[in-house]
Amino acid sequence: MIKNYLSLLKDEFKGYNAKSLMADMMAGLTVCAVALPLALAFGVSCGADAAAGLITAIIAGLVISALSGASFQISGPTGAMTAVLITIIAKDGGELSGVFFVGLLAGILMLLAGILKLGKLVNLIPKPVITGFTSGIAVIIALGQIDNFFAVKSEGSSTVQKLLSYGDLGFSPDLASVGIGLLVIAIMIFWPAKLNAKVPSSLVGIIVAAVVAAIFFPEVATVGEIPKTLFLEKRLSFALLDWSNIESYVGPAFTIAVLGMIESLLCGASASAMTRGRFDADIELVGQGIGNIIIPFFGGVPATAAIARTSVAIKSGSKTRLTGIFHAVFLLLSMFLLGGVMSKLPMAGLAGVLMMTAWRMNEWHEIKKIFSRRFKSEIAQYLITLVATVVFDLTVAILIGILFSLIAFISRTLEISMDHSMVDTQRMDEELDMDKIGSTCVVYITGAIFFANTQVISNYLHTIPKADRVILSVRGVSVMDPDAALAIWEIAENYEEQGVELLICGLNPGVRKVLERAGVVEKMGEDKFYWSVDRALIHKQNA
Repeated sequence: MIKNYLSLLKDEFKGYNAKSLMADMMAGLTVCAVALPLALAFGVSCGADAAAGLITAIIAGLVISALSGASFQISGPTGAMTAVLITIIAKDGGELSGVFFVGLLAGILMLLAGILKLGKLVNLIPKPVITGFTSGIAVIIALGQIDNFFAVKSEGSSTVQKLLSYGDLGFSPDLASVGIGLLVIAIMIFWPAKLNAKVPSSLVGIIVAAVVAAIFFPEVATVGEIPKTLFLEKRLSFALLDWSNIESYVGPAFTIAVLGMIESLLCGASASAMTRGRFDADIELVGQGIGNIIIPFFGGVPATAAIARTSVAIKSGSKTRLTGIFHAVFLLLSMFLLGGVMSKLPMAGLAGVLMMTAWRMNEWHEIKKIFSRRFKSEIAQYLITLVATVVFDLTVAILIGILFSLIAFISRTLEISMDHSMVDTQRMDEELDMDKIGSTCVVYITGAIFFANTQVISNYLHTIPKADRVILSVRGVSVMDPDAALAIWEIAENYEEQGVELLICGLNPGVRKVLERAGVVEKMGEDKFYWSVDRALIHKQNA
C-alpha cells in the first residue's frame, strides 16, 4: 500500500512548478470560502459548537488531504456525520466526551477497512439505497435546524422525538430569527451562479445576516466565542469517559465508520470521473482512518470527504492535494484573524445555510431518474431507505435498504420464462422422419433455476401435451443450483415411469458442471444430453 501511495504522489507532482503551486493556493482559498460557513454550521448542528467544526475542517485538511488516495479529495465535517453525532450528544446530556471517543473508534475501523482492502465493498450498495440514504440525511439536517431557525426549544435524542416534543413544550418562533434565516436562504437561492464560483453564496449570506443582526436584531442568538487555539478545551480525554457504558459507543462508531467509507469513496469515485484522475479506495480509507483517529484529540468531530468542497476544488483549478492543505491553512488563519467576527454570526443564519445545504444534498437528477424509469423496486428502495434513515438509526437504514434490494433481486430471480412447442409444428434444418422419432415436445426455459422455482417447472410440465419424448432446452438458463439438479433427476425418473424419454439440450459449461457433480449426468446417461434440439432429434432418428 505504501508503494501505491508513493506512486500516486509521483504521478501527481510530476512536472509540478510555481504555476501549479499558485493554482493550488488559489483553489485552496476558494475552497476555504466555501468550507468556512459549512464548518461552523456543521459544528453547531451536530450539538457541539462552531469551533469544533472549524477544528475538524483544519485537521482534516492538513492530515487527510496529505494521506488521501487521490489528489482532489477535500475532507471536513459533513451533514451525514451530524445526523449521528447529535443523537450521541443528546443521549450524553450535552457532553462531548462520547462523541470524541466514537470518532476515535470510527477512525480505527476505517483504518482497518483500508488495511484489509475493503474499499470495494461500497459498490455492493445499490444506487437507489444510497440516494434514499442521502435524502434521509438531508431531511434530518433540515429538521435538526428548526430550533436554531425559529429560536425554539425541543427535547429528545432523535428527530422524531424532537418534533413530537413541540406538542408539549409549545412552538413560539422568534420572528427576528426567522427573518435572518430566510434572508440567508434567499441570498443562496438568488446569488448569481457566475459570482458563486468566486464568492460562495453561503459566505455572502452569512456575512449579510451577521451585519443585519448586529444592526437591527442584536438580541438574536449568536455562535459565541471562537477559541484561538488548535487544542480546544473540550477534546478527547480518556479520564472523562464513562467506561461502565463504553459498549454503547460501539454501534454509533460502526455507523460513523460506514458513513465515512460510503461518503468518502462515493466522493472519490465521482470526482475521479470528473478529473479522470487516479483514485485508490483503500489508501483513501487509511487516510480517513488516520485523520479521524487524530481529530478527537484536538476537539474536532468526525470528518469525511465532501463532494461539494471537492467539486469546488476541481472547478477552481486544483492541481494536487496541496489544495486541501492550503484550504486548511487559510481556515486556521481565519480562526486567529477573524475569530471575533465569526463569534457574532447569528445561529439562525447558520441554520439557513444548513437548510439550503440539505436541499442541495439531494441528488435531484438521480431521484428524477428513479421515478422516471418507473421501476417499482427502485422507487421502493429509495423511499424505504429515506423513511428508515429519518425514523431509525442510519446503519439500520442502510441494512434495511440493502435487505430490501436483495429481496427484490431474489424475487426477480425467481421468475423464469417457459414455453413449449411440438416438433411436428417446427421447421427443422434437417428432414426428419417423425414416424421414427415419435411425438416430441420441446420445452424452452429461460432464467436461473434453483430450489425456489423448481416446483414451477414441475407444474408447467404437467400442462404440456402428451408426447413420447420431452426435450428441455435450457440454453437460456445461466445458473442452476444442486437442489435444482436433483429436481431435474426426479422429473426424469417420473417421465421414465410413464414411458416418456427426457432429453436436455443447450447446457452451458457451468450448468453442466452442476449436473455432473450432483450425479445427474451419470444417472441419466450421456445419451440424454445434446448441444441442440436438432442434433438430439437427428441422433434419435438414426439410432
